[in-house]
Amino acid sequence: MPEILFLVHRAPWPPDRGDRIRSWHMFEALAKLAPVHVAALADNEQDAAIARDKMSRFYKSLTIEVRNVSRPVALAQAVLRGEPVSNRLFKHAALARHVDALIRGGSITHIVGFSGQMAQYLPANFDGPVLMDFVDVDSAKFATYAEQDKRQPLHWVHQREAQVLGAYEAGVARRVDVSLFVSEAEAALFRQRSGLGADKVRAVENGIDTDRFDPALTFDTVDGGEGPLAVFTGQMDYRPNIDAVRWFAADILPLIQRQDPAARFAIVGRAPTDEVRALAKLPGVIVTGEVRDVRPWLAAADAVVAPLLLARGVQNKLLEAMAMARPVVASAAAAEGIDAVAGEHLLVADDAAGMAAAIGSLFSDREAAAKMGRAARARMIARYGWDARLAPLGELLGLPA
Repeated sequence: MPEILFLVHRAPWPPDRGDRIRSWHMFEALAKLAPVHVAALADNEQDAAIARDKMSRFYKSLTIEVRNVSRPVALAQAVLRGEPVSNRLFKHAALARHVDALIRGGSITHIVGFSGQMAQYLPANFDGPVLMDFVDVDSAKFATYAEQDKRQPLHWVHQREAQVLGAYEAGVARRVDVSLFVSEAEAALFRQRSGLGADKVRAVENGIDTDRFDPALTFDTVDGGEGPLAVFTGQMDYRPNIDAVRWFAADILPLIQRQDPAARFAIVGRAPTDEVRALAKLPGVIVTGEVRDVRPWLAAADAVVAPLLLARGVQNKLLEAMAMARPVVASAAAAEGIDAVAGEHLLVADDAAGMAAAIGSLFSDREAAAKMGRAARARMIARYGWDARLAPLGELLGLPA
């Protein structure tokens, strides 16, 4: 009987951030194919306990270890050992011993790794199929950081990580049967960087639960303010999100407010840094911190914005907004991985003036905004159901659905 080992860098529950949304739905898809053993890490004991409680009915076995390596320590260890810092941050001796014991037990027939940091737990010799879901080309992200930070003291850290991690990613991809990425653009980039072909590097896109993200549902009122509202959602200690909201609040929102002084901007997401919280001092800016459910804020939005200067793969925040029939304005980087038509399903702009004009047009023409929102939801229903997006897993693993 087949049994699957699922290695995941953050325990998949709750699916309330981009990586956990994908890993949770992947876990559900794998559980339909065969019993699944989950070996995962968590950022803290609270997250681990929540995941253990929720997932108890679905797995064959579950081990979640809490990681506690600081970035400075990980950097020092990585430099001494010639490893990627990303790997050191997710290295855990107890989890490695558990994975080794599972493999030695002989019941594991298939392995799926989620996020490149978990490739370090793959056994050196394994007879069954091994899939590695890198999700994004992380080394390319660090290369962009290095380019952006040329004048910063720690510029060399990102430059080193781009080089060392890039070599590591390519080495892992040569060892496993198939490497997966969240979009064809990411897969194509990795093929180019690694020299591997389409037989070894595939795109398996993200989906969206259009029953859960449905504007016809009733949501609590979360915004009692006056004036049109632009909303950004995301993990607010993640650098690309921080850069995006800083740019919007400082440069884009004031341009919108010249035409409509009552215009507002809500930053919705957990763990806002001090610099994100400080944005609430600006006129019209709201910083919510963690919310129990993002959908009421999407329902309240007159426009959902994604002014990301750096984005990899498919942005779940945009799939959610579009499924909720919200008109979306995104940067080209944020929109790149989404199969939608600019001008019909969403608006795309890359400079402050263009983004402000696009958002202002949605605020001033509610009928056109509603029409775009309806078109966006129809596109999500037709193109992005999770079952359809993850259907290739069975074929890639050689397991009938």
